[in-house]
Amino acid sequence: MTDSKYFTTTKKGEIFELKAELNSDKKEKKKEAVKKVIASMTVGKDVSALFPDVVNCMQTDNLELKKLVYLYLMNYAKSQPDMAIMAVNTFVKDCEDPNPLIRALAVRTMGCIRVDKITEYLCEPLRKCLKDEDPYVRKTAAVCVAKLHDINAQLVEDQGFLDTLKDLISDSNPMVVANAVAALSEIAESHPSSNLLDLNPQSINKLLTALNECTEWGQIFILDCLANYTPKDDREAQSICERVTPRLSHANSAVVLSAVKVLMKFMEMLSKDLDYYGTLLKKLAPPLVTLLSAEPELQYVALRNINLIVQKRPEILKHEMKVFFVKYNDPIYVKLEKLDIMIRLASQANIAQVLAELKEYATEVDVDFVRKAVRAIGRCAIKVEQSAERCVSTLLDLIQTKVNYVVQEAIVVIKDIFRKYPNKYESVIATLCENLDSLDEPEARAAMIWIVGEYAERIDNADELLESFLEGFHDESTQVQLQLLTAIVKLFLKKPTETQELVQQVLSLATQDSDNPDLRDRGYIYWRLLSTDPVAAKEVVLAEKPLISEETDLIEPTLLDELICYIGTLASVYHKPPSAFVEGGRGVVHKSLPPRTASNESTESPETAPAGAPSGEQPDVIPSQGDLLGDLLNLDLGPPVSGPPLATSSVQMGAVDLLGGGLDSLIGAPNFVTPPAATAPANLGAPMGSGLSDLFDLTSGVGALSGSYVAPKAIWLPAMKAKGLEILGTFTRQVGSISMDLQLTNKALQVMTDFAIQFNRNSFGLAPAAPLQVHAPLSPNQTVELSLPLSTVGSVMKMEPLNNLQVAVKNNIDVFYFSTLYPLHILFVEDGKMDRQVFLATWKDIPNENEAQFQIRDCPLNAEAVSSRLQSSNIFTVAKRTVEGQDMLYQSLKLTNGIWVLAELRIQPGNPSFTPRSCP
Repeated sequence: MTDSKYFTTTKKGEIFELKAELNSDKKEKKKEAVKKVIASMTVGKDVSALFPDVVNCMQTDNLELKKLVYLYLMNYAKSQPDMAIMAVNTFVKDCEDPNPLIRALAVRTMGCIRVDKITEYLCEPLRKCLKDEDPYVRKTAAVCVAKLHDINAQLVEDQGFLDTLKDLISDSNPMVVANAVAALSEIAESHPSSNLLDLNPQSINKLLTALNECTEWGQIFILDCLANYTPKDDREAQSICERVTPRLSHANSAVVLSAVKVLMKFMEMLSKDLDYYGTLLKKLAPPLVTLLSAEPELQYVALRNINLIVQKRPEILKHEMKVFFVKYNDPIYVKLEKLDIMIRLASQANIAQVLAELKEYATEVDVDFVRKAVRAIGRCAIKVEQSAERCVSTLLDLIQTKVNYVVQEAIVVIKDIFRKYPNKYESVIATLCENLDSLDEPEARAAMIWIVGEYAERIDNADELLESFLEGFHDESTQVQLQLLTAIVKLFLKKPTETQELVQQVLSLATQDSDNPDLRDRGYIYWRLLSTDPVAAKEVVLAEKPLISEETDLIEPTLLDELICYIGTLASVYHKPPSAFVEGGRGVVHKSLPPRTASNESTESPETAPAGAPSGEQPDVIPSQGDLLGDLLNLDLGPPVSGPPLATSSVQMGAVDLLGGGLDSLIGAPNFVTPPAATAPANLGAPMGSGLSDLFDLTSGVGALSGSYVAPKAIWLPAMKAKGLEILGTFTRQVGSISMDLQLTNKALQVMTDFAIQFNRNSFGLAPAAPLQVHAPLSPNQTVELSLPLSTVGSVMKMEPLNNLQVAVKNNIDVFYFSTLYPLHILFVEDGKMDRQVFLATWKDIPNENEAQFQIRDCPLNAEAVSSRLQSSNIFTVAKRTVEGQDMLYQSLKLTNGIWVLAELRIQPGNPSFTPRSCP
């Protein structure tokens, strides 16, 4: 007879009977009683009254009975904490039992009893089990530490369990290593700043060794841990990839996805020129394809992850299009996901095959799938230009089927094709107009109205067509009403004499008879434009429209990089970061891909080269100090240019790799707001435009009386260029630290959040040393001041001018770009005073072509004051002498990249002009 008999009884007075049986002398009767208690507990009956009687049964050698009692304890210990203390002695005793199964059972149960009163009693048994001779006990104790940390974190730290856990990573048994990694990862997630998993090449090697012998869950823990490690160079990344690759052939899909995650992360560091890079791409495809032969639920998870992988690296699966073809018995959620991936993989090479499939899908019976298939044909036309004609022809064939929902979807996508390829396929408009009466969906009606309005001059009866829509204006959806209003205004501007009555009618309906504020506002704008300045109205309403992008539904690059780090988790299925669906802050750590190595940067395409670099050439990365000397000499170190600030103009800088070295994640192909190439950026405060004279200026600058000179804040990004975000800023250097002091003002009508900042590669490797911390949402008309610490260890690229800095600032509204010039003196280091003998020898060896001479005017300081002022900005006076009534100051400074600059400063007492001569 099975144990199901224990769940069938409904006797009254059962508690008293069980109490008697639990205290029986017969072992079998006692075991039966405990089983009945567990059965009652399982079905929801309250058997907590039997707590002392069940605890008494712990004193037994029978493993099955002990497991049952421990199960009861875990369930009721929280409601009976005082009684639970009775079990402590038994735990301690069981932790020293000769049987490792009982020792492990005791330590597992200890971890599951979430009662503060008894945790301190369990520390000693846990410590012994962590160093137990049996690996089964050690691996169980490792997980127990994580559970105990959840109950009382301070206790675990005080008792040194975390250090013991770290030692277990070096354990000889792979399962112990895996559980130690799992426990440390769990603890690290709840305390992101603790840096518990301090991984280094030695510990990574141990994890990779254990990886081959672990159970599948152990392998997942280790692979997830590896994914959080950033190799020191591309060679180490390749070595790890080589040892992880065999996991791709594992039977468990979770292990495969975890291995894919590690490889996708570390491929970021590999150069595309490497033979191994191509080999790795080929190895990644088969396991992903194999995942698609599993049951539908697993297929869906695999497809959602493949969708991310294809967006990041489409070359992995570019030859595997056929596996994404839909099968007749696929569930709808799998069909739709396959369709999405097919479009992402569509290219000139496979477009004929894809279109044939999509045309077939458009005749299916599933309406949602047919709609998606028709839209997919339109997306293919937009993505692959060579296929556009064939796609339009396919869509026209589908329109001829006269199936209502097919016709409507086709009209919606043809509108997008018109936007992408203007003046190319307008011959099909007549066919579209024939189907006007069958349109009943708002999106299709709006699309058709847009087509009629946009091409009104080509449609003889355009006014009649639009008038037919106008008859039921108030019954239309807002989308159709707005489109109809704009279309009739376009028609009026193209054929004013024939449609005056029609436009007055629609403006009257929109402004006087409508309750919709959007519609009413648009109507008033059009009315006032038409009545006051028809020419301006024409320029606004009939303006040339930008071409629509190829992929409108791609995931934003920053988010995509983060989701790649979460492959194989819920985040990769939802396509949302964990912070979007995990309540509270616990366990949510923002992850990002490792930075690309220098070798990988060299493979960037011409499209991502900064402006000024000739197409097909790589940007000049500074190879040596020598290349900078000429640029340092050519910098404007003279007095400020008189006259008003230069007006900033909007200049396209091409597809600048603003966030070079793998940081092109904020948004693709940015447009910088920069001044013309021949001028210095406008409104940049005083950076280098006013040069050394700033350092002597007594009247301006924050640090005029003590410390390094600080230019007053200037507008770097005006609100009108950044959708209401105004940025003022300046640069400072204090006690060896460089900062960018910013003032952010929200001049928009909506709250601004999620601020981030990135720098493009620059001449001296300036980069943010910390995230941009705007701690609270920036409300309208609110201003916040903050200081962003900078480092000089970022990627290096020679800029023009040398001290040009290109910046991207992101918030919840958009990404904004600007450039500014930083003052060179923030790069002068504190140990820049050269020894006098070394100075003399170096000065004599400097060739004449390395010298630059210029004048600083209107500076009423004497030699002592000048020397003091310059020293506060780390320009040190090495020697001083007087020659023919002139004070000669010999000075040295050192830049953060190690370049020395020697200078001679001539000061004529009573003359406010100085003549510096500098030699880098």
